[in-house]
This record gives sequence, C-alpha cells and structure tokens, in this order.
Amino acid sequence: MNDAAPAPAPAPRRARVRAPELIGKGGWLNTGDQQYTLADLRGRIVILDFWTFCCINCLHVLDELRELEEKHRDTVVIIGVHSPKFVHEADHQAVVDAVERYQVHHPVLDDPELATWKQYAVRAWPTLVVIDPEGYIVGQHAGEGHAHAIAKLVEELEAEHTAKGTLRRGDGPYVPPEPEATDLRFPGKAVLLPGSGTFLVSDSTRHQLVELEPDGETVVRRIGDGEFKEPQGLALLPDGRVIVADTVNHALRVFDPETGAVVRVAGTGKQWWQGSPTSGPALEVDLSSPWDVAWWQGKVWIAMAGVHQLWTYDPEAGTVEVAAGTTQEGLVDGPAAEAWFAQPSGLAADGDRLWVADSENSALRYVSRDGSGYVVGTAVGTGLFDFGHRDGEAGQALLQHPLGVTVLPDGSVALSDTYNHALRRYDPASGEVTTLATDLREPSDAVLVGDDIVVVESARHRLTRLRLPEAAVRVDAVAHRTQRAATEVSPGTLRLDVVFQAPSGQKLDTRYGPSTRLIVSSTPAELLVSGDGTGTDLSRELTLNPSVAEGVLHVSAMAASCDDDPSNEYPACHVHQQDWGVPVRLVPGATSRLPLVLAGLDA
Repeated sequence: MNDAAPAPAPAPRRARVRAPELIGKGGWLNTGDQQYTLADLRGRIVILDFWTFCCINCLHVLDELRELEEKHRDTVVIIGVHSPKFVHEADHQAVVDAVERYQVHHPVLDDPELATWKQYAVRAWPTLVVIDPEGYIVGQHAGEGHAHAIAKLVEELEAEHTAKGTLRRGDGPYVPPEPEATDLRFPGKAVLLPGSGTFLVSDSTRHQLVELEPDGETVVRRIGDGEFKEPQGLALLPDGRVIVADTVNHALRVFDPETGAVVRVAGTGKQWWQGSPTSGPALEVDLSSPWDVAWWQGKVWIAMAGVHQLWTYDPEAGTVEVAAGTTQEGLVDGPAAEAWFAQPSGLAADGDRLWVADSENSALRYVSRDGSGYVVGTAVGTGLFDFGHRDGEAGQALLQHPLGVTVLPDGSVALSDTYNHALRRYDPASGEVTTLATDLREPSDAVLVGDDIVVVESARHRLTRLRLPEAAVRVDAVAHRTQRAATEVSPGTLRLDVVFQAPSGQKLDTRYGPSTRLIVSSTPAELLVSGDGTGTDLSRELTLNPSVAEGVLHVSAMAASCDDDPSNEYPACHVHQQDWGVPVRLVPGATSRLPLVLAGLDA
C-alpha cells in the first residue's frame, strides 16, 4: 500500500495568446479616478465583459456574473469594456449613468471609439474574454449562459497559478461611487391612478414602486420591500389594480392600490431559455425580462424584451403564451408567429391596434388583426443598424432606441425617443413624424393628464410635465449607422464556423438528438444565394451574391452541454446561445471564412 499523496493532475494545455492592452478614450469608471493597464492587473484572473447598456443580453450577463464576482473577489477582476452601438452610448455621462442604473460593481473602461473591441476582434454584444494571471487570453464566450463555464475555468486557473506562484490575491480595483439622494432613481415607467390622480412610478434602480401626488414630486408612499428587482412597465387592469413588469425577476406582479398587497401572478423567477415551455399555467412558465405591459383585447400583453417577443397573460385563465415573434432579433413584418422584433420595450393600446416601441430596431411597430389572426407591421424604422433624429415622411424618418409609446387624443402616438432625448410624434393619418419636445434626458415613458403630457425623464430622476404643443419643434436632421465596422468577406463561397468547445468536464448533450442549432438569414434577403435556414451543424457553407455590395448576416447559434459523468443519471446541463448581426461588405480577394466564437478560442 502506497500512502504517498497522489501527484497533482497536470495543468490543462491552453493556447498562448497575449492579451492586447486596454484602451478607452472615455477612461475608467468605478476606480476612484485611477487609470489601469493590464500590467497593473498581472497576477489576477481578468474577465473582460464587452457590453453596451442598450443591450438586454448584456444586462442578463451582468446578473449572471454577480455570484462569480462575489465568490472569487480576491482572485478575479471583472472589467466591463463599454463598447457603444448607438451614438448616445458614446456619451461619457450616459455611461456613468448606466453604470449606476444597472448597479455595475466592478471597474468599467469607457471605449467610445471601440478601440479595445477591435483589438480583441469582438463581433457581438455581449462577449466575455478570460485573461490568465500571466496576461494571456485563455477563453472567449459570446452571448448568455456561460457563467458556469467561466466559473469552472476560474477554479482551474486558481489551482494552476497558485501552484506556479503566479496568482496574486487581495482586494480588487473597484471603488464604488458616492450615492446621490433623490426621490426617484432612474425611474422606468409611470401610470396615472384613477380617482386619486396620483402617479405610480417604477423606481427601477431602487427596486420599488413609488406613488407621487398629482404634482409629480411629492412622495405618498413606497411599495416593495424585496418583492421587485428593477421593475419597469405598469398597466391598469379593469378592476383598478396595477400589473407590474418585474423585469430582472422575470415575473409579473399585481399591486392593489387599495390594500397595498403585491402578488406574483406570472413567471417562476427564472429566465426563459430556448427549449423551455412557451405557454401554460402562468406561475409555472419562465419569462425573460418583461419590460412593459398593456391591457388589450381582454389580456395583458407583455413586451418580452429578453427574447424579442410579445407574450400574453390571461388573468381569468391564469395562463401565459407567446403571441408574436420568433426570438430572432431583427425587423420582419407579417403574421405574428413569423415576425421578428428587437428588444420590444414599450406598449400602448389604441382600439384595434397595439403600438410597440421596438427599441433595438429604433422602430415604431404595431400589432393588429386581420381575418387570419394577428399581424405585425412597421410604422417607423428600418432595422438594427440605422438610427438618428430625422422628421418627415415616416418611411425616411429616424428614431434612436425609443423605450416608450403613448396614444394621444387625436389618434396619433407620442414616442419617448430615449437616446435622442426627445418626445416624438407619429401621425397615422398623415404618415408624418415630428418632434414635440427636446432637451429631455433619456425619456422612457409618458402619461397623458388632461391637456398635458407627463414624461418620465429617467436620467434626470424625475417626472416632467409638458403642455402638448400645437406645432412641432424643428430640429436639425441627423442620421447614423452603428459604429461597428463591416467585416470584409469575399463574394461567392463563405465558410461560416461557429466555434464551440464544451466547458471542462462537460460534453455536448446528445441524449435526445442533436444538441446544437444554427439559423442563418440575411438583410437584404438577396445577399444569400444559398446557406440560409436552420440546421444542426455549427459550420455551414454560404454563397454570397456578388451583385449585393453589403448587408447583414443574421446568425443564431445554440449548444447544450452536460456534465460528463456516466455515473450521474441526472447530469447538470447548460444552454449556450447567441445571436449575431454581422455587417459584411463584399470585397473580391477578402477572407472566405467567417469565424464566430460561441465558446472557446478559434484555432
């Protein structure tokens, strides 16, 4: 019998890719004004989180990382690299606000020119990059659902670099900002309570509802002590109660203004993932970041921002179900089951039409009925990459990430055009878009009160009362496209490789069939001659039309992995998923391969 301790397992072999330097013109946040380089972080495990604050998937990842951040705070430094999609997101103060709004408790590098994004060849929000204590990249993950894999990698790196003597433990560089005292803190949505004339406001960052006097300033009461987590949308039910989109809890709750009672009526508290039920008893079906709610046609309609869909909740039957959208992110009209949305975040019912603020598309959409069922249309907006502030005929007008929509007395709709800091108006009768007010700070909702409109100025932490103007405000027209550079690819054959390596100790889950899925499409549709559609192989040969100069490849990938332990009858399983919208430009002689990393490193 040999009593000697077994030799430690050899450290896993990893690719040795030196991490590029961290560069950001906006500087560092949450560090007490200290500026950092990678050399300053040597000896720590660094996780770069490439995010932008408009992106719901990025917000999901922030929440996914919180447990890891707390558990490994003496060895791991998470750094948010803020990489803007919209022009407004390149504004430094807007990043400062977002870091507080979403309670980011780690350093953030403000990279308005995407310098670090380009150095790391990032192609999607969110993307996570793991750097070992010696300054080498050892992992990359795009999309959601990777926290367990990164936690496993962190444990391996801790053991490996403790043995090597290259791990440095201790406090990290995070320095929390000084809190500011205001009655509201980044309020989201508001509703007027009948009878009393008071306002009910979702005080999102403080995880409460706040009732305000008709003056919109004096606090009557605060509602919620642990029930809510970043609540957003509010809607009156026919019985006078209020339904609340409890966004980060992935739930709906009902608040009774008479009794003060708060009751969960839909959602389990867990986030919906591909493959989960899409209908059934409301308290047994997962939801995903419900952002707004509206009562329309006898049901509560839900802007399910987290999965780019609209759902409904039937209070009488106690059920929920998908009503519109495929979970694909983009702008596609047509029958509700075939339509695409991009983070719908605002709803307003008007008779036979439900208006939708489709934020990532910078669009105003609507749902209506025809003889065969619900259909989705677009009033303003063209897709994921075009935005700006331009009035005029709706077909050429531009918005920038609107979060709220309000029906006006004349049948037109007011849009809380959030990233343009403006209140806009679309008139269905004339087909014209105008500007009603400017110099608002991230308006996210608006409520009609007589001849006034009360705007939720989220980044000014207040409600602002405006008189509905007779005439539109004139503004200088401006148009933008996303700052992301297009990827140059060769016309003709293009090899698409989605890179996925199962986390250590796991394998692809093939017990019930293929464990991977790949969906490919394009805008315009003519860009793809062949290769579009759904399949199970994560690599595919595409044929690009040489007569189309540029466009966007829409790629959605999913992979399921489970613990690789034959003795475990019920192994833990995880879903990894990401949607990419890749702007491409066709250039003869350019690359004929497009790698997209879902998890791992591209060889």
